[in-house]
Amino acid sequence: MLDLRRLGFLRDVARTGSIAGAAQLAGRTAAAVSQQLAALERDLGVTLLERGPRSVRLTDAGRVLAEHADRMLTEADSAEQAVRRVAGLRGGRVRVAAFGTAARFTVPALAAFRRAAPGVELSFVELEPEESVHAVRSGEVDVAVTHQYAQLPPPDLRGLRQTPLREDRLLLALPPSRSPADDGPVALSDHARASWISPRPSAGFQAVVELACRAAGFEPDVGFRTDSYEVMLELVAADFGIALVPELAATPRAGVTYRDISTPEGLSRQVHATTRHADPSPSVARVVELLVERVSSLDGSGRPRRHPG
Repeated sequence: MLDLRRLGFLRDVARTGSIAGAAQLAGRTAAAVSQQLAALERDLGVTLLERGPRSVRLTDAGRVLAEHADRMLTEADSAEQAVRRVAGLRGGRVRVAAFGTAARFTVPALAAFRRAAPGVELSFVELEPEESVHAVRSGEVDVAVTHQYAQLPPPDLRGLRQTPLREDRLLLALPPSRSPADDGPVALSDHARASWISPRPSAGFQAVVELACRAAGFEPDVGFRTDSYEVMLELVAADFGIALVPELAATPRAGVTYRDISTPEGLSRQVHATTRHADPSPSVARVVELLVERVSSLDGSGRPRRHPG
């Protein structure tokens, strides 16, 4: 492979017409530059310079190589500047994916990133974890906000890195007719005879609902199914049944009461920022940092904390 430094010396000889002129541009001695040019000739097995007592002239091969050297060095300089822009968050791109209920902290994090790094191309797509983990691995997405239920088998994370963001507890959403008298935690078994609202069987969360109810000693009577938490909570508010919802989905809604679950214990999902292990991009690292900052600003209900003033 051609040595770019030596090509630079040849280009400067072409520009200045002498080895001394090239040496002056490079801040080197004429002898040192002459040695480097001789080494370039040995590497190629071609004479590049015709040396006289007081002058030097490029051969035809030297002129051709000097022209190529000029373009190669310009491209190399552009590449270096592009890399430095990316490293300084002034260029490049970062592609982000997240599941829907993570929008409360993902969107503010992306807004903060765009303000801090307007030169970086930013894109977003809503994806469920089973899609976004694959998208990160395949290179379609750079950062994915994902979640994992302890009750379900973990995904294949080979080659991926996960940064913990939040433990998202599951809450019981109760309709007006089943609203408890106090605000303490409830046992799922107390609602074994209730009508349940659950995701469709194709959704992973549906299995979590069934596994949680079985751990409480009963099979849920599911009368309504939807994969939308918005629709699920509308059905709860209309007194069609009860539902398990993650904290991030537990938005305030008239007619819906949320309660912590005492038994079974440990009903939650772990939320992560998933990236490629080998991706050193400073933009990716900064997006993850902002996700950590923004998710920590949420209160226990998944809503932004209110700060005095």
